[in-house]
Amino acid sequence: MSAFGATFTRTLRGRTLLAVGGAVAAATAVPAFYDYRNNSSNPRNSKPWATLMAGGTALHAAQQEKSTKDYQKVYNAIAEKLRDEDEYDNYIGYGPVLVRLAWHVSGTWDKNDNTGGSFGGTYRFKKEMNDPSNQGLQNAFKFLGSIQEKFPWISHGDLFTLAGVTAIQEMQGPKIPWRSGRVDEPENETPDNGRLPDAAQDANYVRTFYQRMNFDDREVVALLGAHALGKTHLKNSGFEGPWGAANNVFSNEFYVNLLNEHWKLETNEAGNKQYNSDKGYMMLPTDYALVQDPKYLKLVKEYANDQDAFFRDFSKAFTKLIENGIEFPKDNKPHIFKTLDEQEE
Repeated sequence: MSAFGATFTRTLRGRTLLAVGGAVAAATAVPAFYDYRNNSSNPRNSKPWATLMAGGTALHAAQQEKSTKDYQKVYNAIAEKLRDEDEYDNYIGYGPVLVRLAWHVSGTWDKNDNTGGSFGGTYRFKKEMNDPSNQGLQNAFKFLGSIQEKFPWISHGDLFTLAGVTAIQEMQGPKIPWRSGRVDEPENETPDNGRLPDAAQDANYVRTFYQRMNFDDREVVALLGAHALGKTHLKNSGFEGPWGAANNVFSNEFYVNLLNEHWKLETNEAGNKQYNSDKGYMMLPTDYALVQDPKYLKLVKEYANDQDAFFRDFSKAFTKLIENGIEFPKDNKPHIFKTLDEQEE
């Protein structure tokens, strides 16, 4: 039995979920929900958890018996599909959108009431999937459909986050320690829309936003380095263009470009302000805010000059992001996965 076969506990808005060997019990309390989007209280009545087992937890009891070898098979299936379907998004591939999916399903967490986050896999429900900030992630969800069918024992929260880890490592990024144990929560646990960051804001907003998820300045700057991957799409986010040239290789290019490109603030076709360079690269206002804030700028320079430091700090920050709000038992040790290249050596 894996480490997760022991006791798994998560306190959720005054509710503690206890799983022992597949048996689940829940004690409920009336929660208070904080809507970060408009900074207003939004009380929501707690519903009985009589349907908890039917809601998905029992379906993934087999997950508790799985080992690193089993999860490596899931990793490999995702990685092999990334290789096979590399034509997506004009040959950028699915890697960047899988990282974005893992980020967005985790980035809804709120430390104030411990709601949201990756634990419940609630992106599978229309409410979260249709959040305007998640436009375009449906492609990542569809990509993972065949993986879910092949490994029906894995929860959606585990699959979404493992897919992000796989994509980062397969795009030459750092090793990301990953732990299993998320369960499929019922639809009523889906967080309200509006918890994901607004890219049109300044450094003060960035710092305040990430404090909601317990991130310090170093962690914030490290996490934003993932913008070296992929590109923005006007139809999805209201912004357009890549952050750099190597948009399917994980590197410190984001910081190098922030410091060295000549950036001009312009209005795009959607009417939104973005920074554009002569080479056709772009930066979001929240990206450019990192060079306008002295504390952030110091870290941008550090990572631009030291990719190893960036990789080290990003790995820690991303692991924290996908685990926020989850209390793993001490004996649930992280899995470290080998890339396809490492397995072929």
